[in-house]
Amino acid sequence: MSDDLETRRKQLEERIIDTLRTIYDPEIPVDIYELGLIYNIEVNEALEAVVTMTLTSPSCPVAESMPLEVEEKVGKVPGITKSKVNLTFDPPWDKDMMSEAAMLELGFM
Repeated sequence: MSDDLETRRKQLEERIIDTLRTIYDPEIPVDIYELGLIYNIEVNEALEAVVTMTLTSPSCPVAESMPLEVEEKVGKVPGITKSKVNLTFDPPWDKDMMSEAAMLELGFM
């Protein structure tokens, strides 16, 4: 893989993270990236993004809508040709997956 493509992919991953930071769990005033709901972001050679994520629980009220929102917003990141979300509950989410900023915001620190 060329260095230019690798640089482009890293830039796109950063833009995707910025986009994910604009999406909030409706029950928690912290974005999904800082909450630790994003397990992986991959941008392939065709500049297609695959986001592997979880929810705070399988019975989360936004279990259907949030992955669709993520897929839609990531797909609109300039330079991304296509986006897909893989939803997983393995490993299950817990509060230890949150960033320090999220823990501070929610009073866990």
